[in-house]
Amino acid sequence: MKNENLQQNQQQIFEETTDFGFQTVAKKEKQKLVAQVFNRVASKYDLMNDLLSFGIHRWWKKYTISRAEIKKGQKVLDLAGGTGDFSAKFAPLVGEKGQVILADINPTMLKVGREKLQQKGLDKNVCYVQANAECLPFPDNSFDCIVMGFGLRNVTDKNKALRSMFRVLKPGGRLLVLEFSHPKRKALSRAYHFYSFNILPKLGQVIVHDSKSYRYLAESIRMHPKQETLKNMMQEAGFNQVSYRNLTGGIVALHRGYKQ
Repeated sequence: MKNENLQQNQQQIFEETTDFGFQTVAKKEKQKLVAQVFNRVASKYDLMNDLLSFGIHRWWKKYTISRAEIKKGQKVLDLAGGTGDFSAKFAPLVGEKGQVILADINPTMLKVGREKLQQKGLDKNVCYVQANAECLPFPDNSFDCIVMGFGLRNVTDKNKALRSMFRVLKPGGRLLVLEFSHPKRKALSRAYHFYSFNILPKLGQVIVHDSKSYRYLAESIRMHPKQETLKNMMQEAGFNQVSYRNLTGGIVALHRGYKQ
């Protein structure tokens, strides 16, 4: 009986905690901790993306857009859209009769994205919504396409978020998840690990005066599910025809699935 109670207590602790980088934290605390990270980096987020990826993130996003099958008049959700890179490209693609929702849980990131799109004159068919991916505030069957770029690893309950995305997609709609992943070759993996934990935090300190946030970002990538695991998670959430493609040797992976 004592062993059974011990196992139940251990299971309860496991269910109530999650990862924040390499730390184990209470699930209810992770959202606040992630918010603190992005509040600190929001103003230099785009600059750091260019520097840290050597500009390659632009190609990753361009490839994602090419696989999104966006058509005029469609409704697209740019989830965890942050500073609006995807929304800026989707807005012209859906046209005047279409709509893009730029959604992010972090109001500071959302503010940066709104200002950028307004400055570029690309906000006429864009709406801005502060939203938690785990409980999206949209009706069932709302969107033709959802794109989530570099945001899923920061979500507390990824399975719940995938189910929420599935719910708000229209039948025939598709989800694309672009996320840092796990390099397939050992040599690349070692080099990437060294860069992530030795170079990235130092650049964060020099440019943003914040090494801690960029160390978390490196840790969050390591804790993110591997490619096959995420594929299985999408299938369990209800998605069909789930596939993925490794980009830059698996440093990034693009997963795609459909709601039938």
